[in-house]
Amino acid sequence: MPIIHAIRNRRSVRRYADKHVDRKILNICLEAAHLAPSASNTQPWRFLVLDDPEKKKAFGDSVFNGVYRTTQWALHAPVILVICANRDFVTNRLGQALTGIPYYLLDVGMAGEHFALQAAELRLGTCWIGWFDARKARKFLKLPRSVRICSLMAVGYPADDWKLTPHKRKPLEEVVRWNGW
Repeated sequence: MPIIHAIRNRRSVRRYADKHVDRKILNICLEAAHLAPSASNTQPWRFLVLDDPEKKKAFGDSVFNGVYRTTQWALHAPVILVICANRDFVTNRLGQALTGIPYYLLDVGMAGEHFALQAAELRLGTCWIGWFDARKARKFLKLPRSVRICSLMAVGYPADDWKLTPHKRKPLEEVVRWNGW
């Protein structure tokens, strides 16, 4: 599939089939994420794959409750990918101090979208998740201080009743400027 087809067909999927995702398929997506570019080639991304149903449920019960309960739909995905950044790189800290830009977030974002696009090519659905209790997630996963959870991603085969809907995007002319604002 040409990359533009994967981009056009990738959507946020929130309803998943009750179908196991083989680790060989997940490893293909993880390899795509691993190949993403990063500032000074620091490769700060770290991925924690939750595919054990009991572990995933316990994690979800912890991080998708209270004000975060609207994200409980993610527990129906066979996999929850925890997308982290190792912030223990001088390059990341120095770059952010000098420019104010947290480059590790750009790096992790590119890696996560590489994962999502590869997943789309393999007919998997994904959905980035930012609404979860990060403090409880850190504690549940026993992460070292140098690792920050940047996002979660639900992963699985879309439910049979899930339909690909057209992208609702602003016209290109509205979002692109050439040679100046």
